[in-house]
Amino acid sequence: MAKTVLITGASTGIGRATALYFQQQGWNVVATMRTPAKETQLAALPNSTLLPLDVTQPESIKGALAATFAKFGKLDAVVNNAGYALSGVFEAYTPEQIRRQFETNLFGLMEVCRQTLPYFRKQRAGTLVNVASMGGRLTVPLYSSYHSTKWAVEGFSESLHYELLPLGIRVKIIEPGAIKTDFYERSADVAKVDGLPDYQETVAVATANMNAAGDKGEKPEVVAKAIFQAASDTSNRLRYTVGSDAKMLLLLRRLLPETWFYGIVRSQVMKKKG
Repeated sequence: MAKTVLITGASTGIGRATALYFQQQGWNVVATMRTPAKETQLAALPNSTLLPLDVTQPESIKGALAATFAKFGKLDAVVNNAGYALSGVFEAYTPEQIRRQFETNLFGLMEVCRQTLPYFRKQRAGTLVNVASMGGRLTVPLYSSYHSTKWAVEGFSESLHYELLPLGIRVKIIEPGAIKTDFYERSADVAKVDGLPDYQETVAVATANMNAAGDKGEKPEVVAKAIFQAASDTSNRLRYTVGSDAKMLLLLRRLLPETWFYGIVRSQVMKKKG
């Protein structure tokens, strides 16, 4: 019997690539997004089901899970991928922007996990794959709110995996580095620095350097393969780091004194190039 996966945020980028990859591997794919009526390619594929799901709406999550079990009778993996980045200097963020960031990236992910667990407990099986980021273990400027959510996803997932392992339920964390998607253009919320001239040079330099790094990132299909590996892995491995930049930076973070590591980040992100 084919396995079944539910993926949040499957309309574009990593989520879309993941839905396509799982479908190619013969899984039943439940690709969820806020407006599935706009999606045509995934809808036309065999073993692919599109459902509406907004991670900030608990009833939406409840409906998608119920529909999945009504159709397939089981669920082998849930991929928590939905998210976006709030960027800009922290002083420019509004309280509403910060709350929205946490509602989507953290509280929405937690609610999907919470509502999935009764089904997984009944099965005594299932895998939660939570897409975090290398930005959940190190930081760069202009993304303080985004980093906060991803660090929280890391801590939540690590703690949760202890609770669920005795029940036959596994938790996996995906940590992508820079990825070539439309993530920043499509889903970023940019805080305006108008009226805060003291930050303008920092924003300009850091933005240019990080955009240049992003242009060298991995394709989303690389992350999709890592997610599939994690969902299929029956070992107790928790973290899956994706991308040469993420692997190198996390290695340096682990090996170097903090002051040295922070100096490297500043030299790459905060200094004008050329």
